[in-house]
This record gives sequence, C-alpha cells and structure tokens, in this order.
Amino acid sequence: MTSTAILAYIPSPPQGVWHVGPLALRAYALFIIIGIVVAVVWGDRRWVARGGTKGTVLDVAVWAVPFGLLGGRLYHVATDWKTYFGPGGNPVEALYVWNGGLGIWGAVFLGGVGAWIACRRRGIPLPSFGDAVGPPILLAQAIGRIGNYFNQELYGRATTQPWGLEIYERVDSDGRLDPLNGISTGFVEKVVHPTFLYELLWSVAVVVLLVLVDRKYTIGHGRLFALYVAGYCAGRFWVELMRDDFATTIAGIRINTFTSAIIFVLALAYFVIATKGREDPATLKSNDDVDRETSSEDTASDAEGSRSAPIDSTTDASTVDAQPGPASDKKAEEEGSTRG
Repeated sequence: MTSTAILAYIPSPPQGVWHVGPLALRAYALFIIIGIVVAVVWGDRRWVARGGTKGTVLDVAVWAVPFGLLGGRLYHVATDWKTYFGPGGNPVEALYVWNGGLGIWGAVFLGGVGAWIACRRRGIPLPSFGDAVGPPILLAQAIGRIGNYFNQELYGRATTQPWGLEIYERVDSDGRLDPLNGISTGFVEKVVHPTFLYELLWSVAVVVLLVLVDRKYTIGHGRLFALYVAGYCAGRFWVELMRDDFATTIAGIRINTFTSAIIFVLALAYFVIATKGREDPATLKSNDDVDRETSSEDTASDAEGSRSAPIDSTTDASTVDAQPGPASDKKAEEEGSTRG
C-alpha cells in the first residue's frame, strides 16, 4: 500500500530526528521541553492569582522536573523490562530517554516528591501548589503527545476509519529498518487508531473542564489536582483498551489499564475526603517573601520611631536660640540709669 492509496488517512511525519552535524534534534525532546515551559509560565500565573509568590513555580520545577523525568523512565522500564532485560534486549538502552518511553504515573509520583521537597524548603503547602499547576501539567502532557506522533509510537489497533494514522516504513542511511531514527520510504506498513491523538484531545478537554470548575467553585487543598489525576486516568483507561502494541500484562490485561483504574479510584477518594473550600492566600506566601515583608515592616517602624523621638536633654546649648530672662533685663536697666 502506498501513502496515496487513501487520501483521507492521516499521514505520519517522514521522520522524527534531524541531524545537524553531530547534533541530533529530536521532535520528542522538543515537545517535552515546550510542554515544560508552558506549564511553568502558566502555572506561575495561576499560583500568583491564588496568592502565591511570583517565581515559585520555576523554583519548584528545578526540583520536580528532574525527579519527574527519572520517575517516568523508571516506570517505563519497570513495566516494559523485557524490552531491555529480556532475550535480545540491551540493558544500556534503558538509559536512552531520548528514544521515548516515559510513564506518566512514575513522572507524576517522583515529580511530586521533588515538588514536595521544594515546597518544604519554601514553606508553602504542596496540595495548594498542586491545584495551581494541575491544569498546566496536563496541558504539558498533551503537548508532549505530539512527540509520540513524530516517533510513530503509542498508536492503537488497525482501523479503516477516515482518521486512521498511516505508519510508514523508516530506514537509516544504509537502508536498514529504523522506525525511530530513520526516514520514511513512503511505504505504509499499516493504518491504525491514533491513540496518542485521542489522549491529546481528551487531555485538552479535561484542562478546559478543570479551569471552569476552578473558577466556579474555587476549590483548593489539593482537590483540583485530584480531579486532574482522575480525569486523565479516565481517558487513559479507554485509550489503553484500544492499543495492541507490546506491553506487560496481568491476566491478559495491560498493566497501564490496571494502574489507570487504581489511581482513578484513589484520586476520587481524596477529592471526597479532602478539606473543602480554598486556602487563605496569606498561607501561600513563601518563606523568602514573608521574611522580606517582616524586614520592611521593621524598617518602617524604626524610621517612624526616629521621627517622633523627643529632643535629648544633652543637646548642645549653642544650637538653641538664647532668650533674655528677667534677671538680665533688670541689670540692663540699672546700668542705663547710672550712665545717664
């Protein structure tokens, strides 16, 4: 089958990696970076709007992003260990993050650990911080799915639907098959459900829903973050049911399906039992911001005190205008009468 056989199908990109000298520019990495930047910028605006200190999200991201990337990779390797440690596998490739393979649950879990460390250092509540960055994180996930499109991965079963995705044969410069780093030959291997696109659209819809709920009900204490987790897991559950690529299974069911269901229930439970309402904005100020405010108040108090202080009794008499007293006036009169 050629790519022109059915024009209605969605074509895949001819390649996902571009080489500029010794440098390899990977679309997968690019869209992950774009997603992180969007999450930090939008998350910081949301955090400030809730009463937090500007710049806090970037400070927390310095901890959360490395932890999240590590957690995402560990989850992927743990749930797909046969690829790296099974027969014919190469354990060293478990370190090749640029080749794709980041499990979102591992990323959120260890990323949350990194965020917890940073929040404790700044003296701000982690649940409140999660409410601010929940929608931006999900939007970043949606942007990252575009990288899967360039990698020709995370697709579903074969389909004849007009929005089916064409998967091209890709080869390297020597003509050997290389689905990840190669360039398309134009030959369509199969037409499949673009499950990465389904997840992307679902994630964007949940982001919009979260923003609307947050504006109308002003929820806090981590409950909006719980809705983000539950909403994402609900979509990921049905997306996983459409995939047929290799994955670790339990009783014939993909492990990601089990993970989605379990985390969905836990997230809903937290949403129900967590504290209702929203936090006092004053509790969201970081330690540094509180210290600056306290220092400013002390300085202002000292200045006010110095302006209202009474003249000290030891003031130099030469700086005070001399006023004639009664005794000096009488003496002057006596001297005047004698001279007259």
